[in-house]
Amino acid sequence: MNELHLPPFDVKVRGTKEKPEIFDFLRKRYVALTPEEWVRQHFVHWLVEGKGYPKGLVGNEVALACGEKKLRCDSIVYNKEGSPLMIIEYKAPTVSLTQRVFHQISAYNLLLHVDYLVVSNGLQHYCCRMDYEAQTFHFLQEIPDYDKL
Repeated sequence: MNELHLPPFDVKVRGTKEKPEIFDFLRKRYVALTPEEWVRQHFVHWLVEGKGYPKGLVGNEVALACGEKKLRCDSIVYNKEGSPLMIIEYKAPTVSLTQRVFHQISAYNLLLHVDYLVVSNGLQHYCCRMDYEAQTFHFLQEIPDYDKL
């Protein structure tokens, strides 16, 4: 797998060369090791171990329903009351973070109305703070620590 601009962690993999799996410590099970999953696992480990995000307040592959349409957020961070606070969208390292990616995460936010939107391909990371009153958003210089959200 690609080297990322994220700290390393104790990676647990199993399976075959054709069907590798990586352990997702949030879902407590092995999942298919895709390039996007490689990014997700590095990113959530960094949030929990490096940025102080409580493990119990981060969810991977969270299902959403919009009428009959089913959506799935890559990761959601919750506040201590259990309300969604941040949506995170991951892409493989070979995927550019284009306007289309931001449209995708914005669609999820129509349902969740969170304060922060984050996109990452493991090489680049962008974080926006929503300003609903002014109907705009602001890019932040870095992903905030949990206690700063």
